[in-house]
Amino acid sequence: MNLRMVGCSHHQSDIAFRERLAFTPAQAADALSAWHQSHPGVEAVLLSTCNRTEFYAAATDGTTALANDALAEYLAGWHSIPLDEIAGQLMSLDGQAVVEHLFRVAASLDSMVVGEPQILAQVKQSYELACELGSAGPHMHGCFQAALRVARRVTNETSLHRHRVSIPSVAIADFASRIFERFDDKRVLVIGAGEMADETLRYLRDAGARRFTILNRDPARAHSLAAEWQAEVAPWGELHWQLVRADLVISTTAAGHPIVTLDYYRKQIADERNQRPLFILDLAMPRDFEPTIGDELGTYLYSIDDLAAACDQNRKSRQRELPRAERIIGDETTRFLTDTRMQISSPLITQLRAEWDVVKEAELVRLLNKLGELDEKSKDEITRFADRLVNKLLHPPLQSLRDEAESDNHSSLLNALRRLFQLKE
Repeated sequence: MNLRMVGCSHHQSDIAFRERLAFTPAQAADALSAWHQSHPGVEAVLLSTCNRTEFYAAATDGTTALANDALAEYLAGWHSIPLDEIAGQLMSLDGQAVVEHLFRVAASLDSMVVGEPQILAQVKQSYELACELGSAGPHMHGCFQAALRVARRVTNETSLHRHRVSIPSVAIADFASRIFERFDDKRVLVIGAGEMADETLRYLRDAGARRFTILNRDPARAHSLAAEWQAEVAPWGELHWQLVRADLVISTTAAGHPIVTLDYYRKQIADERNQRPLFILDLAMPRDFEPTIGDELGTYLYSIDDLAAACDQNRKSRQRELPRAERIIGDETTRFLTDTRMQISSPLITQLRAEWDVVKEAELVRLLNKLGELDEKSKDEITRFADRLVNKLLHPPLQSLRDEAESDNHSSLLNALRRLFQLKE
C-alpha cells in the first residue's frame, strides 16, 4: 500500500497560514468529490479543523497522483494559491510515518490541548464524509478504523482524558478569568452551533455563566443547542445588536471569511459599547473576526494561536501519561502494518498453495497408476503423505513471510518468492 499525507498544523504553521488552506465542510465535500472523479484509483480523506488541514491519500501502486508535489498542488490549487508560496510550510509524510501521525492525531497526542475530546469526533466525521462520497476505500477503511481503535485504547488505558480539557476550557480558565472576576452577571453570545460551541458553553456554565444567547444561520441548530443549555436564540440579522450588548463572545462558524470586519466593528459596534470590556474568543478557521479588532479599546480578542503558552502548560501537566500513550501508538502501528502486509501476502500464499497442489495431485495420479491395485487405506496413507510433504515444504517460506510482515523487508521477500517460484502477479 502506498500511503501519503500532506498538510499543515499548529506545530509548524501560524493561524494566518492555516486560514489559507482551511476547508469548510461544504468545501471539503466538493474537494473530495472532485478528487474522486479525477483520481478514481486513489483513495482520499480530508481532515480540516481549527488547528490543521491534512490530506490523506492511498493507492495500491505507485501512481503519480501520490508523487511528492501532487497532493500539495491539489490543496494549493483548490484555494487558488501558487504552490511555491506555501510549499515550505507544508508537512509531507509517507508510509509508516502517516500511520503513526494519524494515530497520534486521533488520540489527541498531537493536539494543541493534549487530551481534548473534539479531535476524535472530527477525524471520524472526516472519514465518514469520505465514505459517503466514495473517496475512501479498503486502504482508508483499515487505517482510519485502526486510528479510532487507538484513540479508544488511549482513552481507556491512560488518564489523559480523565479530566475533561479542551481549547475552550483553557481559554476560559486562562484568559476570560483575567478580564472578568465573575461570570454569573455576564451576557454570553455564542455565534455558531457546532461541537466547539457546545464545549465552550459547558465550561462557561461550570464557571458560573447563566445568560446565553445563541446566534446561527441555521435556526434549527441554534434552537437545538439552546434547548440543551437553556439559552436564548437570536436571528442572524441581530448580529450587530447582540455584539453591542454582549460581554463575552464565542465564535465558531464555518463561514470561510470574517463575519465581522474592523470597519464594521468600528462603525456599528464600538461606539455603542462605550468601551465596555468585550472578550472575544474566535475559534473559527478561517477566523470570524478580523485580527485588528483586538487593537480596539476595551476589546480582548483571542484566536487559537493565542492559547499556545497555556496549552504548553497543559501538556507538561500530563507529561507522565504520555509515554504510556506513545507505547500504545507504537504497538498499534506495528499491529496495523503487520496486518496490512499479511493481507498483501494473502494472494501470493493462495497462489503458491494452489500451484503446488496442482503438482501434488498430478504426481499422486502418476504414482498411484504406477503402483497398480492398492486398497483404500494405502491410497489414503499415500495421499496424506503428499499433503504433509507439501505443507512442510511450504512452511519455511510462509513463516518467513509472517516474520517479515513486521519489517520493511516484506515487499522484497514477496518479490523474491515470486521470482523463485515463478509466480505471476
